[in-house]
Formats: sequence, C-alpha cells, structure tokens
Amino acid sequence: MRWWKVLGLAGFVGVAASGVVLARAERQRRTYTPEQIRERLHARVAEASDGASAQSAGRSGPGT
Repeated sequence: MRWWKVLGLAGFVGVAASGVVLARAERQRRTYTPEQIRERLHARVAEASDGASAQSAGRSGPGT
C-alpha cells in the first residue's frame, strides 16, 4: 500500500469513530427527562453563582 492509501484509511476510521462517539453521547443525553435536565441546569446555575460570589468577595478589599 502506498502512504496516501494508509492516510486515507486512517482518516476514514477517524471519522467513523467520531460518529460513534457522537451517537453514544446523543443517546445518553436523550435518556434524561425534561425535569431532570431542569434540575441539573438549576444546580449548575446555583454552583456558578456561588463561585462568582466567592470570587467577588475575595476581590473586595482595600484599594478596590
């Protein structure tokens, strides 16, 4: 085999593997109910706002 054939085959295998990974992630995502998704989003927002308030509390000091 020539090197370009091997390179083409490797590219094809890479694209196929990416498709498998994406399909698997999509299946896992679709197993959640809307309520579960809503709960997870609320938890992430609360976690992010807690982190942001902790950062801003650390910055407030003399000179700011």
